[in-house]
Amino acid sequence: MNNKFAVRGGSGDTTVVDKTARPQDNLYLAVNSDYLDQLEIPADRSRMGSFDQIAENVEKTLMADFAAFASGEKEVPNLPNLAKAVELYKLAKDFDKRNADGAEPIQADLKKLEGLNSWNDLQGAASALAKEGFDLPFSFSVDADMKNTKVNTVYFGGPHIFLPDTTTYESPDAEKLLGVLKEQTLKLFQMAGVSEEKAAEYVDGALAYDQRLAKVVKSSEEWADYPAMYNPISLADFKSKFTSFDMGQFLAGFLGEEPEVLINTEPRYLDQAEGLLNEASFSEIKGWMLVKFINDVASSLSQEFREAAFPFSQALTGQPQLASGIKQAYRIANSTFSEVVGVYYGQTYFGAAAKEDVLGMIKRMLKVYEDRLAKNDWLSQATKDKAIAKLQALILKVGYPDKIEDIYNRLQVTPAEEGGSLYSNLQAASQESIRYSLEKLHQPVDRTVWLMPGNLVNACYDPQRNDITFPAAILQAPFYSADQSRAANYGGIGAVIAHEVSHAFDNNGAQFDEFGNMKNWWTEADYKEFADRTKAEIALFDGLKFGPTTLNGKQIVSENIADQGGLTAAMTACKEEGQGLEDFYANWARVWAQKSLEAAIKMIVSVDVHAPGPLRANVQAQCQDEFYETFDVKPGDGMYLAPEDRVKIW
Repeated sequence: MNNKFAVRGGSGDTTVVDKTARPQDNLYLAVNSDYLDQLEIPADRSRMGSFDQIAENVEKTLMADFAAFASGEKEVPNLPNLAKAVELYKLAKDFDKRNADGAEPIQADLKKLEGLNSWNDLQGAASALAKEGFDLPFSFSVDADMKNTKVNTVYFGGPHIFLPDTTTYESPDAEKLLGVLKEQTLKLFQMAGVSEEKAAEYVDGALAYDQRLAKVVKSSEEWADYPAMYNPISLADFKSKFTSFDMGQFLAGFLGEEPEVLINTEPRYLDQAEGLLNEASFSEIKGWMLVKFINDVASSLSQEFREAAFPFSQALTGQPQLASGIKQAYRIANSTFSEVVGVYYGQTYFGAAAKEDVLGMIKRMLKVYEDRLAKNDWLSQATKDKAIAKLQALILKVGYPDKIEDIYNRLQVTPAEEGGSLYSNLQAASQESIRYSLEKLHQPVDRTVWLMPGNLVNACYDPQRNDITFPAAILQAPFYSADQSRAANYGGIGAVIAHEVSHAFDNNGAQFDEFGNMKNWWTEADYKEFADRTKAEIALFDGLKFGPTTLNGKQIVSENIADQGGLTAAMTACKEEGQGLEDFYANWARVWAQKSLEAAIKMIVSVDVHAPGPLRANVQAQCQDEFYETFDVKPGDGMYLAPEDRVKIW
């Protein structure tokens, strides 16, 4: 096939099945085309693939368990707070009550917002509204101080806008999407009893205000830069940015104090805050808050409200159908009691033998990583020593946590017979979560907290805790199975493990030391070399086409560095065990198999910090000399990249 043009990502279109593809031309399509040809995207999803099929199977298993718990067919296990999750599930699946209640559960909150008649009203109510979970045009949160992760501090930022990303407002789809949102919101207001005239006033004001916000808040590309979030500012300087809005009054009401220093995550927003938060903007702000509110709460009301709130989501993702009511009921219980459900899943379905095997593989990957760092040919000894110290300090979280976080003990569910509605319970849970978060301000950082529940098909690295988390749900085929070859497991879970380890040394993780503090531990020359290699990784993916989209190399660079380091370490471990690499690369490609609707591709690429799976599979393989040896890839083959174009960092 000498006519094949050597391209980044392999030849051909990775979104289109090609059963004639060879691994030398397109590894991803060669491995996955038969599977993709048979794969169908369910009507209530916008994507399906290896990750999604595992997630769907986990969900089906847990949905069956929750149905059995609710009916009394199965006894609810004696696991703290699981009975509350089942109680919430019962409320969520009771559509007779939800439909009979209609818009009644939200009336008091709707009137609270509609009753704001002046700028002074809004200022007086703002802190209470924030504590109750209403959206304001700015946000505060409590989290570990990035430069001293033993203590918590206050972070300030802008709001979430209506469209997925600031760049979406500049896309050809923006007008259509905002039009769908407008029609949907007018209908929801009407169903909730708001007059046609008032609804139009709120929506027009909201859309105008949201356009102003979109010019100021950060894009997904900007959010991908962790260190750029850290901009400490004194209370006096912070308050001086607000002339019309009494920020001191707000902080005293919301936090119960005025902190001496805050961390400003969005400097551009803060510099322009006065132009956004003033009396002249009051009616637009009120409309914006009401539009946020009605769209957020509609799905917790009747089936009619659920259906009326679906068109905007449908326009964003292309998903043909709304998820069933029973699926939504499980998802509500799962998201509200996520860690509880995750522990139940882990204890019930995750074996001790699997945990031991995976822990062994993690330790193996860490050893390989340490050896690779020690042999690294572009780092000085001083930086190598620091990197190895960071690696050795890494905390491992596998399966599910030993103890459930205290927030779940505090959440209460009021059943229907005691006057509880689904909406009132979700509001109460949201308010308790906000209270719980704010109370952390004067508490030491809890490093035992897990960022992911055990039933989530994912994994993560937390630079501020220097820990990696592997939930029980990801530890199954095709990522991991005792029935697969060792090589296949290395190409699956091995690469995932090493990917998370590599995040400790990506463009963000590299800024944090072994204790999770943002601190430079590099020599100047080493960091310059790392920055140059990072630029090469950006260029490697920048401008690549995927379906109707073009990739932004900067937005996805941290994940691509982690893929590069992860695949290299996993391949090294596989080779050292004397395993063949064909199975290794085949399973690496297999785990990224996916089929997506066009609208979903557009939305995900605009906001995601990961490259699309098919390109992750191909591009990283193209950068490994061993891939060329394994499949005898030669110049003229679609997967061939010249040696000088193969990006190598870790």
